[in-house]
Amino acid sequence: MFQLGTHGFLLAALSLVPTRVCCSSAEVPDVPKIAAYFGTKTRYEEVKPNVLRDPLTVNTSVLRPPPGEFCSPVHLTAVIRHGSRYPTVKNIRRIQRLSELLQKDASRTSEGSTERLQELRSRWEPWYTEDMDGQLVRKGRDDLRFLAQRLATLFPSLLSEENLRKRRIRFVTSSKHRCVSSVEAFQEGLQQHWGCHDNAPGYSHSVDDELMRFFELCRGYVEGVENNRTALLEVEKFKHGKEMEAVRRRIAEKLGLSLHLLTPDLVEAAFFICSYELSIKSIHSPWCFLFDKSDAKVLEYKSDLKQFWKRSYGHVINSLSSCQLFHHIFRTLDKAGRPRRSTEAGPEPASILVGHAETLLPLLSLLGLYKDQTLPTASNYQSQHGRSFRTSRIIPYAANLLFVLYDCQRGPRLQLLVNETPLRFPDLQTDDTPLYRDVRATYRHLLDGCDFHRVCEGRVEGRGPNTEL
Repeated sequence: MFQLGTHGFLLAALSLVPTRVCCSSAEVPDVPKIAAYFGTKTRYEEVKPNVLRDPLTVNTSVLRPPPGEFCSPVHLTAVIRHGSRYPTVKNIRRIQRLSELLQKDASRTSEGSTERLQELRSRWEPWYTEDMDGQLVRKGRDDLRFLAQRLATLFPSLLSEENLRKRRIRFVTSSKHRCVSSVEAFQEGLQQHWGCHDNAPGYSHSVDDELMRFFELCRGYVEGVENNRTALLEVEKFKHGKEMEAVRRRIAEKLGLSLHLLTPDLVEAAFFICSYELSIKSIHSPWCFLFDKSDAKVLEYKSDLKQFWKRSYGHVINSLSSCQLFHHIFRTLDKAGRPRRSTEAGPEPASILVGHAETLLPLLSLLGLYKDQTLPTASNYQSQHGRSFRTSRIIPYAANLLFVLYDCQRGPRLQLLVNETPLRFPDLQTDDTPLYRDVRATYRHLLDGCDFHRVCEGRVEGRGPNTEL
C-alpha cells in the first residue's frame, strides 16, 4: 500500500462540494434538431447537455470507489481531444465549391426550393478562409478551460493550486496548433479555478508527436490503411449506396441543383456547415434546415464507417498503432501506484495529454471499448441503429478519457471515465473501480506485447487490412 496521508478524507470532503446550478435563467440558444449526429464534428454539449446552461456544473457522484472501502484518488491521467476548431483546408474548399454552385447553378424558379434558396442567399455568405485550416476557435478554448475547471472541482487534491504552481502536473500535446492552444487553454482554466493572478508565471508543456500523433509514424498503418485504397471500401460503397443517394436527391431538390452537380462530398459539406456554425458561432445555420433527422443519421453513419475502418476495429493495425500511448499510460499508473515509504515524495498527481480524435479512437479500441457484436458495413445500415460505436457520442470536440487511480484499503484501484461519465472495463463489468492488479491482468497480453516498432514495421501479423474482430 502507498501512503493514504491527508488524502484519506478527500472523498468525504468532496461529497460536500455543492454542484453548481444554472447561473442564468436565460434560455439556451436555439440548437438544430440534428446537432447530435455530427460525428467527430459534434459539440461536447451534445454529449453533456448540462454544460449548456452552466459549463462549470459538476456531478461528484461519477467518482465511484467501492462503498465501505476507504479510498482516495492519487493520480489522474487524462487523454483529451482538442476543442472546437475551424474546418480544415479540404472542407473549406468544398464549402467554397458548394457556395459557388448555389450562386451560379441553382435554379431560381424551382417552386419547391425558392424559399430555402432565398434564405441561404440572403442570410449566409461563405466566411471561411484557407488560413483558418483547423485552428482552435474561441469556443474551443472555452471547451478546454471549462473542462479543466470541472476536473479541478472533481479532483481538488490532484489538480491543486500547489501542484500547478510547483509544476508537478505533466502537460503533453501534439505539435498541431489546435492542440497546443488547447493545452494552454486547459492550463488557463486551472489558473482561473484557483484564482491565480494574471501575472502568474506561465506553465510549460512538452510536444510529443510520437505519443500523440503515433498514427503518422506507424509505417504499417500508413501503408496498410492510410494509403491503401481498399482499406475503406465499405465507406466508398455506402457513399454511393441507396441511403446516401436518397439524401443526395432530397438535398439537390431543396437547393434547386442538378443532381449530377451535387456530389456526396458536397452534401456532406452542407451538413458540416451546419455543424461548424453551431460549434464555432453557436448559431442555428440556415443550412441546418436542409436536413431532417433521418438524413443526419445516414450522414453520421457514413462518418462512423470511416472512423471504424480507418481508426478503430476495422483493421487490427488501427488499434495496435496506439501501443506506445497505451504503454505510456500504464507506466505512469504503475509508478503512481507503487508502494512508497512515508519519507518518499508522492506520485505525480496528474498527466494531461492533449491530442486528436485520431489519438483517442485507436486507444479506446485497444482497450476494447464500444465494440459491437456486428461490424458496420455498407449493407447493414438498417440494423445498426442501436450500435454503441457512435463517434458523435464518443469523440466530440474536447472528448476525454480519464484514468483515475485510487489508494484503497485492499490496494490500488482504477476507474475509467469517458467524457466525464463512468465506463466499466470490458472484461470487468461487475465493478466500477476494480483493483488495479485485475485491470493489469486483463490487459496482460498487451502489456507483455503490443510492441510499437514490431507492429509498425510489419514484422507481426496485422500490418495490413484485417477485418477480424
